[in-house]
Amino acid sequence: MSEESLAVIGGGVIGLAVARRAALAGWSVRVHRSGQRGASWVAGGMLAPHSEAWPGEEKLLRLGLESLRLWHSGFLDGLPPEVVTARESLVVAVDRADAADLRTVREWLAAQGHPVAMTTAAREIEPLLAQGIRHGFRAPDELAIDNRLLVDALADHCTELGVHWAGPVETLDQARVGVHTVVIANGIDAPALWPGLAVRPVKGEVLRLRWRRGCMPLPQRVVRARVHGRQVYLVPRADGVVVGATQYEHGRDTAPSVTGARELLDDACAVMPALGEYELAECAAGLRPMTPDNVPIVGRLDERTLVATGHGRSGFLLAPWTAERIAAELLVEARA
Repeated sequence: MSEESLAVIGGGVIGLAVARRAALAGWSVRVHRSGQRGASWVAGGMLAPHSEAWPGEEKLLRLGLESLRLWHSGFLDGLPPEVVTARESLVVAVDRADAADLRTVREWLAAQGHPVAMTTAAREIEPLLAQGIRHGFRAPDELAIDNRLLVDALADHCTELGVHWAGPVETLDQARVGVHTVVIANGIDAPALWPGLAVRPVKGEVLRLRWRRGCMPLPQRVVRARVHGRQVYLVPRADGVVVGATQYEHGRDTAPSVTGARELLDDACAVMPALGEYELAECAAGLRPMTPDNVPIVGRLDERTLVATGHGRSGFLLAPWTAERIAAELLVEARA
């Protein structure tokens, strides 16, 4: 058994990012994955620590900003450029109460040392916005990525680096065969392998709207909005827009609901009326692996087991940070 051999359990964005980083560091890596599409398939793909910030989540903001820097400074190396679908986010408010929430976020970000500039001319920045929308702020460093294209690209890069693929496992002992170290990175299923991990499934619904001939053009940036207290995001893709996302506790149910889809459509069209002419191409739901404090669980469980789960709504954003954190643990292990 090689001291630098690793099994990663989970083939979503977190597991693949960890596997790629370990392979780049010279580890022999095997990834255990199922043929099922998990939360990574039903994601908006926003890399948006400022846009998603909220008072009380100071640690998540810090991790998000650190990970966003990694996205800009090397994580995209070896991946196709079309993975990135937008650069910059615009956060807007529909009514006065929503505008007050924006001011709360702005003041909190400033207190954390990350000020953002408010605007009262949001439609000059994004002309497709509804006429009554004026208040907002820009986050110029934020990105959006095509989640499905990214997952496929990471898997392809892993294959090029010599990563081996295997089927899912039901126990850690199965994963340990032939390797020294195991990383648990299978999202909501992690507690089945390591009881006591505080991870639970939280349902989120996402719509995909496809541009049609004669429709208004695609937005040029991510638009995130507060609509009568609810949050909605509009994320450009090459052929349309992803609209998301609801969030509620519903066990492991992944069937999209009429209510969820209706609210997303209503809120999206309240922000950008032109979307009403687009094709409704897909309605899907996924299960985010959430923790009680919304901060992921990443680190060492014992001398041969690491964990990377609980990323909630920030899986794509935090993938580079997670990969580096696990790589640091593997480096310590290799030197021991």
